[in-house]
Amino acid sequence: MLKKILIALAAIVVVFVIVVAMQPSEFRVTRTATISAPAPAVFAQVNDFHNWEAWSPWAKLDPTMKQTYEGAPAGTGAISTWAGNSEVGEGRTTIVESRPNELIRITLEMFKPFAATNTVEFTFMSEGNQTVVTWSMVGKSNFIAKAVHLFMNIDKMVGGDFEKGLAQMKSVVEAAPKQ
Repeated sequence: MLKKILIALAAIVVVFVIVVAMQPSEFRVTRTATISAPAPAVFAQVNDFHNWEAWSPWAKLDPTMKQTYEGAPAGTGAISTWAGNSEVGEGRTTIVESRPNELIRITLEMFKPFAATNTVEFTFMSEGNQTVVTWSMVGKSNFIAKAVHLFMNIDKMVGGDFEKGLAQMKSVVEAAPKQ
């Protein structure tokens, strides 16, 4: 009887390992919003980390979060580091590419609650008096991350935060005085 139980458990583990191994090794989360403002106004909100506090979905989760800025004041080379509660964790973002009113590419390094390095991109597309902004994140999934993704949908988790952030950015930009 014990032998049958052990064989069954081993079979379950083998099937689980196979299922996890077959999961995609890369993930992508993308959300888009249309903001009634020209691309330079929207681009400025993302290109300067000092502006993120007004619209970032994580900024309000920990009012005592410690945040520092270094490198360039904005654009390529700008760095923001933070350390906060378990909801915001600890990490660093670095703008690695900034093409005015088109694209901002950021390296996101998470230290806590888990280590990860992902690429975040914001793209800006002018459509008349509006700007379509797309916020995406791409990352690699190791075996453990693949297993976690079986039970936790990263697209829904992070995508919901992106939706909140884009909505808050829209409010901030659209409420700003027109130039």
